[in-house]
Amino acid sequence: MRIPRALTIAGSDSSGGAGIQADLKTFAALGVYGMSAITALTAQNTLGVDGVFPIDPDFVSSQIRSVVLDIGGDAVKTGMLCNAAIISRVASDVRDLGLENLVVDPVMIATSGARLLDEDAVEALVTELFPEALVVTPNLQEAGVLTNMRVESAEDMRRAAVKLWCLGCRYVVLKGGHLPGDPVDLLYDGRTFREYRGVRHETRHTHGTGCTFASAVAACLARGQSVEEAVSGAKTFVDGAIAKGLPLGRGAGPLHHFHGFYGFE
Repeated sequence: MRIPRALTIAGSDSSGGAGIQADLKTFAALGVYGMSAITALTAQNTLGVDGVFPIDPDFVSSQIRSVVLDIGGDAVKTGMLCNAAIISRVASDVRDLGLENLVVDPVMIATSGARLLDEDAVEALVTELFPEALVVTPNLQEAGVLTNMRVESAEDMRRAAVKLWCLGCRYVVLKGGHLPGDPVDLLYDGRTFREYRGVRHETRHTHGTGCTFASAVAACLARGQSVEEAVSGAKTFVDGAIAKGLPLGRGAGPLHHFHGFYGFE
């Protein structure tokens, strides 16, 4: 019996809506056994991030090696990596352990505006981790930082996707949810653009959307799907999770990761 396995290397969200908590829920909802290596502890809720405590890079590496050398992994997703030292250790472990199907979500700034990646760590992210990635999944703000350009239109998205692909990853998924109108995500493989269109839901309960999307891509890859199929499956999963978003807290509530299993009256 083959059990698909996925590892998330990311920060912990104490409110349960994003970070490794969202990743593990997504893996479970999509039929994948999930494992985690925590890069940082955060104190946060639906209103914002109150504190961040990075984990020592050596211990991040110990977590990765502990689970991979025993259980293995069919896909890996990275999220909040905090600083250059953690990024370097993660990239080294990915190479040394021969980890495949790496999905990099370049988490930089929380929706609330809190910075989740040191400014001097962006170069390490680009030079050390992007070349190891099968897929990177930036939003428009992150793409702007990584490409040093403003991404404010569909044409800008295409230009940014080309620039991002040139940084060394094999596929770029540029998420267009911050543009007006229905959200359109763009996949680029160095040759062809593919658009994934969705429906905009009028809700503020979108906490953890980026984490959930990237981990859904990783889960689909772990199940043996192609990148194109994985992005399509992730788009569908996130659309349902947003549509059934949970009205919890006083700010941006979380998605409903198990919307396919049960609802709330």
